[in-house]
Amino acid sequence: GSMQYVTIDLLAGGASLISAALMTLMVNARHLFYGISMLERYKNTGAAKPYLIFALTDETYSVVCSGDAPEGVDQSRYFFWVSLLDQFYWVVGSVIPFDTTGIDFSMTALFLVVMTEQWKASRDHTPALVGLGVSLVCLLIFGSSNFLIPSMLGITAALTLLRKVTEKKEADHAV
Repeated sequence: GSMQYVTIDLLAGGASLISAALMTLMVNARHLFYGISMLERYKNTGAAKPYLIFALTDETYSVVCSGDAPEGVDQSRYFFWVSLLDQFYWVVGSVIPFDTTGIDFSMTALFLVVMTEQWKASRDHTPALVGLGVSLVCLLIFGSSNFLIPSMLGITAALTLLRKVTEKKEADHAV
């Protein structure tokens, strides 16, 4: 999904194969975090579970995490249909030719919406603030062309180090 948009910049900028591979790994590493956070939510989804894991995208994650299934709707079926429709929209959007003017902003807008929804849904804003802070520092140090990989590595390292603090905050709020 997201790499469709990033690839255009990589190819246009003459990125090496190693840079492209690292960028792909870092951009898609977020799915590890998405997947881990969905383990409990997808726990009782039965035969749909492998597909739900396969179809987990930014949009699906945001919709599924933003709330529970509507009243009277089976949660497993809700997760399945959200996932299926999101995948359908991606596939159809990838094969139908259209004017791509302004598409570069769509990914920024998407991530802003996802971040805003997660910000509103969470009491602990440490991960978002760490991501923003590390990204800004890396932008200043490495420049706009080279900050993404150092940012992703820095965010991963910082959140790993802060994991105990975050877990303690969550436990304190649960009590």
